[in-house]
Amino acid sequence: MAWHVLLLGGGRMDLHMANRDIVAIGTSAGGVAALQYLAERLPADFPACVLVTIHLSNQHRSVLDEVLSRAGPLPASFASDGVQIRKGHIFIAPPDRHLIVENDRLLLGAGPRENNARPAIDAMPRSVAVCCGPRAIGVVLTGTLGDGASGLRAISRCGGLSVVQHPDDAAFPQMPESALRTMRPDHIARLKDMPRLLADLAQQPAGEPVAVPEQIGFEVEIAKTGRSDMGEMDRFGRRSVLACPDCHGVMWEIDEGGLTRYRCHLGHAYTGELMNVAVDENLRRALASAIRALEEKVALARKLQREAADRGHNLAQSTWAERASEYERELNVVRDTVLRIEAAAAKAAE
Repeated sequence: MAWHVLLLGGGRMDLHMANRDIVAIGTSAGGVAALQYLAERLPADFPACVLVTIHLSNQHRSVLDEVLSRAGPLPASFASDGVQIRKGHIFIAPPDRHLIVENDRLLLGAGPRENNARPAIDAMPRSVAVCCGPRAIGVVLTGTLGDGASGLRAISRCGGLSVVQHPDDAAFPQMPESALRTMRPDHIARLKDMPRLLADLAQQPAGEPVAVPEQIGFEVEIAKTGRSDMGEMDRFGRRSVLACPDCHGVMWEIDEGGLTRYRCHLGHAYTGELMNVAVDENLRRALASAIRALEEKVALARKLQREAADRGHNLAQSTWAERASEYERELNVVRDTVLRIEAAAAKAAE
């Protein structure tokens, strides 16, 4: 087996006989069951570190580490800041932190949310790509919308191998489908075949060093520190007419093969699909605010109408009655709009 010289993300030279010793898995809906299946069947001498990012709520304590540890021979734990990665261990991104790999250590990033989530599925494999791409195996499992495709593509661009669960085999096929639209992975596999496939791939020698695209490193830094730069964003994307759903700032449109992403000057990021969902949610909130405001205007106008009547001010009473009727007509227009939107959404979901 040949010796490999790898330049890691922090600039450190690491001379060693390396195999594909980092497996970066991204999943969301249906992912717990898929992860359990893999944990049950990966061998005790699995020669790689397994990193997992799955959307977890920060509202209550997760026991996913205990579930995966009980499922099979590999110990599982939530990642801690500064911990050295090690083979034969499963590290899980903790709630409300991006999981970052740097110089073979785990860091917990507090950067902005991506696709309305932290930990973001794409942030971890991007950091793996920068840190140790030729040693990496990226995996996209079951999940909704377009998460994971960008991170998997980053691993592939930096010399790593890519694996996508077959959409027909996934509980929720959208994440695998998005990855397949964005790139041609090295392997498309059903879940039942993945334990053996990953064990075989992990034993392969690491690939040759590959120059890391600046954009990938820049986005990892955003996830780690939260620091962005408008000049840098101008280099990697083009300014969009859309405003950020989170901070309402300028957004840049980034093209990645068949995937369109958006990132704002503060670092919030969305795929095109998630951007559409976020804009839709903002519209619904705006319409709800409009309904509340118009209901308040109607109530206030009717109150002032009654007070004018009690004081015998006929002109003022008539004026407030007309305004109340006008506000009620506007209120009905907005309510009808909301009903049409809800009906269209229900029809699209059929």
